[in-house]
Amino acid sequence: MALICARVRVRSGVVLSCRLFSSVPIRRDREARQDVPLFRYVGERRKPTDKVFVWGFSYTGALGIPSFVVPNSGRKKPRKYQLTPYRLDTEQKISSAACGYGFTLLASNTKDITKVWGMGLNKDSQLGFQRTQHNRHKSYEYVLEPSPVSLPLANPQETRVLQVSCGRAHSLVLTDSEGVFSMGNNAHGQCGRKIIEDEVYSGSHVVHKIDGFDSRVIQVVCGQDHSLFLTESGSVYACGWGADGQTGLGHHNKAALPVRVGGDLDGVKVQQVSTYGDCSLAVSEDGHVFGWGNSEYLQLASVTETTQVSSPRLLPLKGIGKVKQAACGGTQVAVLNEDGEVFVWGYGILGKGPNLSEAETPEKVPATLFGKSEFNPTVKVSHIRCGLNHFAAITDRGELFVWGKNVRGCLGIGKRDDQYFPWRVTVPGHVVDVACGVDHMVALVKSLI
Repeated sequence: MALICARVRVRSGVVLSCRLFSSVPIRRDREARQDVPLFRYVGERRKPTDKVFVWGFSYTGALGIPSFVVPNSGRKKPRKYQLTPYRLDTEQKISSAACGYGFTLLASNTKDITKVWGMGLNKDSQLGFQRTQHNRHKSYEYVLEPSPVSLPLANPQETRVLQVSCGRAHSLVLTDSEGVFSMGNNAHGQCGRKIIEDEVYSGSHVVHKIDGFDSRVIQVVCGQDHSLFLTESGSVYACGWGADGQTGLGHHNKAALPVRVGGDLDGVKVQQVSTYGDCSLAVSEDGHVFGWGNSEYLQLASVTETTQVSSPRLLPLKGIGKVKQAACGGTQVAVLNEDGEVFVWGYGILGKGPNLSEAETPEKVPATLFGKSEFNPTVKVSHIRCGLNHFAAITDRGELFVWGKNVRGCLGIGKRDDQYFPWRVTVPGHVVDVACGVDHMVALVKSLI
């Protein structure tokens, strides 16, 4: 035991303060501290927060940063291209994002009245009716910052928005209990409602609730001018433009109402669908891939030499294992198997260098290009996404890799050159999901910053 005393200064003078301590625990504690290095990470006790990052072409307003388009200072110039991820200032916890052709939808899985926000091009009311400040009967054709999208919900405080999707000029919103809503251009029936000749879409108030499915819809996907819907029973429905067979309904006509897709999908339970241009893919629960639509760029070359397939066909893809996800762009295709391996085919920049510009059969992208090494031997890709001309992959470590045509800086890699191999995007945090468009991208991130 040891008596430890210390002088304590108070206003009236100095007082000797003594306490009785055991010297053994102190000595042991000191020895333990000498053996262990002392350090502390900045923010180590702070919980990651949900952030949204955007990049690419800004002039349509799709990035939601008004100062990029109309600078708030006379000394600043408009920023046409944002070449690296830029944090979007939003207080909402965004759970789903989608990039259309010059516009963006964001959604929050919340019971708040406002659940969906839109920004960017709105000439066809693909962001809903966005009332102007000066005339409540007119709608903005360009929306420069995230603005609330009004949905005709019966129980707005009880209904949650699960997912959003964007096409060339139309949008889909999926809810948990009130079904699917569509907005925007319906010239080909892509909004799942009757086609009205010479309908004016600019300034439209029409937000349509789509019905007619065999069970609850669990995924919605917009192609260029068509829409796909996946139901809980594993069925696929389609509507819209079908000139390339992209609806998969066995014809090349328009379909104004959702119709169940048959062909090789009859009796098959589908777990995921993908489209962005005019080619469509479906992944079954047992890991097989089915395709239909445009095949001008060898997307469906494994089953046909023609340029169009109007009904789903099982793609005999050999040597790729059980497929978990598919991503389908304008001319290129990617699939992800259960081992976290990525395979690509089609036409364009496929990710294996400038010498590979087309492939009829799947080409494996080396895992080392996604960060796998002797120091990180367990790295796997967990998600793949596709824009019109580029790919994105997210690893199980939350790292984002991109490759393809760098249209207007949409890859976010700090330059405007095309990228022939997967390249990591510098994002401050763990990337949870990413949405790819034509010339811009949006990433949902868990961040400490």
